[in-house]
Amino acid sequence: MAQAPMSCDCFVSLPPGSRDDHVIFGKNSDRPRDEVQEVVYHPAASHPPGSTLECTYIQIPQVERTYAVVLSKPAWLWGAEMGANDQGVCIGNEAVWTREPVVPGEALLGMDLVRLGLERGDSAWAALTVITGLLEQHGQGGQCKEEPEPFSYHNTFLLVDRSEAWVLETAGRLWVAQKVSEGVKNISNQLTIHTEISAEHPELRSVAKDQGWWDGQGEFNFSQVFSPENPPARMELAKKRYKGGTELLQQHDGSVTAEVMMTILRDKPSGICMDSGGFCTTGSMVSVLPRDASLPCIHFFTATPDPSRSIFKPFIFSDCPTPVLRVVSPQFGPSDPVRKQPRFQSRVDRRHDLYKAHQVALNTMETKPDEGLAVYDILRDLESQCLSEISAMLSGEIPGDELGDLFFDCVDTEIKFYQ
Repeated sequence: MAQAPMSCDCFVSLPPGSRDDHVIFGKNSDRPRDEVQEVVYHPAASHPPGSTLECTYIQIPQVERTYAVVLSKPAWLWGAEMGANDQGVCIGNEAVWTREPVVPGEALLGMDLVRLGLERGDSAWAALTVITGLLEQHGQGGQCKEEPEPFSYHNTFLLVDRSEAWVLETAGRLWVAQKVSEGVKNISNQLTIHTEISAEHPELRSVAKDQGWWDGQGEFNFSQVFSPENPPARMELAKKRYKGGTELLQQHDGSVTAEVMMTILRDKPSGICMDSGGFCTTGSMVSVLPRDASLPCIHFFTATPDPSRSIFKPFIFSDCPTPVLRVVSPQFGPSDPVRKQPRFQSRVDRRHDLYKAHQVALNTMETKPDEGLAVYDILRDLESQCLSEISAMLSGEIPGDELGDLFFDCVDTEIKFYQ
């Protein structure tokens, strides 16, 4: 039997692909099964000149001003699988392997670059230039799982704002980008940029020519030139998911909403929603970015594995959001096995309150299906109610400031139902 494909999946729909005048972003984060994903908020901040920033493995110079961000992230690292900032930018990343070798040693993780792009970029393009600049200065690399066995990769990114999206694909310090102005697009552990190149590293083609990967004649096809001759099984298996995701988006082209994106992320026949094997969908995100800048952006997170058995809870940036500590994992400071050298010699319990309650609920579904499904049906009704309130807000029926604590309220209610 073929191994189930292991990869993340990112999606975007821009008008006219969306039903309304909204840009819709979605991502499933597929990570090691027992990895905990937390949802954290960091306010905008000013930093002293000359200060440094400690990322997952390395320190880099800090900028003077960072934007407020909300992140869905593996609890053991500094960066994020996906997230948004208060400027209306969303970013998600994917693992990819290319002809450029993965350099050993510690550098910036692709997940660090996701967070840095959000903290420093006020548009999708600005975030892209942040990421490519840091890639040039510091490179990418380092252990990508919370265990000693080596596992590293290069990255592709989907960067989205209220008006456009960018696909950024990297090979070591090299990169290429494609602008998406309308319609639907997805990425999934594949090099998807062929000849439709909107921007690129200035040495991209000369490196390809020097390495003998491209003869310098005719159109330059990035995917064709930089895809490895013997791709890892992970990339080959992910082709099914990429195709399945494309088909699902095309089925809904012209009618994509937040609800449709959630349905896509919950789709198991395509492999988009993973719930078996060593990797599974450990966190999911959907964002609604209205083209009308007077309307707030809405970001939905599960903060728990398997979106088909989780609910999406809406987060709205506000001046004083209520801290949602029940989706934040415990901190272990200098004694964290990730920080101690050699790294990853032991494991700690990173489960947050919602994760623990959700585990109990999943066990109930297995042992007492009727009882477990009844609770889940109630929670899905809660999700539908939230979506209705969001729709009313975006149409001007209710003020947005009344929904600022909706994420806190939904998390609290979900835990109570599980208990």
